[in-house]
Amino acid sequence: MKNRLPVEHFHFPVEKIKAGYYTDAYFLRTEEILNGDNHHPRVMMQLFTREPVVVCGIDETIALIKTCAHNPENITIHALHDGDEVAPWETLMTIEGDLADFAHLETIYLGFLARQSRIATNVRRVVKAANGKPVLFFPARYDTYQTQESDGYAAMIGGIKGFSTDANALASNGKGLGTIPHALIAAYNGDTLAATSAFDKYVAPDIARIALVDFDNDCVGTTLQVARKLGRKLAGVRLDTSGTMVDKSLLSQMGMFKPTGVCKELVHNVRTALDAEGFDYVKIIVSGGFDAERIKEFEALKVPVDTYAVGSSLFDGNINFTADIVMVDGKECAKAGRVHLPNPRLELVK
Repeated sequence: MKNRLPVEHFHFPVEKIKAGYYTDAYFLRTEEILNGDNHHPRVMMQLFTREPVVVCGIDETIALIKTCAHNPENITIHALHDGDEVAPWETLMTIEGDLADFAHLETIYLGFLARQSRIATNVRRVVKAANGKPVLFFPARYDTYQTQESDGYAAMIGGIKGFSTDANALASNGKGLGTIPHALIAAYNGDTLAATSAFDKYVAPDIARIALVDFDNDCVGTTLQVARKLGRKLAGVRLDTSGTMVDKSLLSQMGMFKPTGVCKELVHNVRTALDAEGFDYVKIIVSGGFDAERIKEFEALKVPVDTYAVGSSLFDGNINFTADIVMVDGKECAKAGRVHLPNPRLELVK
């Protein structure tokens, strides 16, 4: 049996949630009406999505119900697990109880599931495309910091093990990765070698020395300059050429391919230059606009990339979940177009 995150892992603003601060108003009025009319049928709420996804946010939904529902001891939950792959219309969770006890939570848990499943699904696709090569989760700058812990958890569920911030890495008990930004190079007057040397001098030796080599739009030249200086201490170089730029090493090769950004020809040029001078141990990390399709293309062409750093594309798309009542007091009762869909994969949540 798979483990679930314990309820204590999550921290909710309980009073605000119970008061309906984050809830669509009609759910609050639903509870008001049911309580005012003393009408308390036992319902079954059924959750599904309309597309194949890697579902994530289930454990947080369970914790939300157990923490912020009224009379949670009277609510029964059956659910899949975070990380399970779900088919369109497949029931991923049922919630049974008095609707007046948990109607105020629907807005919130559908949001958990939507965001976390979107990230987990995108990550799973990217990890699969990378064919076992490391993928780094680097999209923290593309959304508010408040989501970083849950985003990192969703990425871990999707299969990523390297993260850019400590908050992203919390769920995996890791630390944020990353070495040199363009800002540090700029602070050293655009001298990549000086910035990398300073990094090597002042940063703990157990942190990998990975040089960012596109500042001067001369990835091959800068790579060799840094490799000659650091020798065996250089673990890797990162290529991050802008999608509107053509690297200096490609100018004589142009004509038969799209030369902008981190293209396959640029990666080959850097790998060839490193190997020619005996730096075959130096890894190549690529970043800048990578998604599952682009990684799949690189892998099919056997481009010599060692690690992919992926950012904004992991937030792409929109995955929606729906919750419907399908049973009332043990009898089928659903709106037209919905029906009770039992799923033998669901497990009773204790």
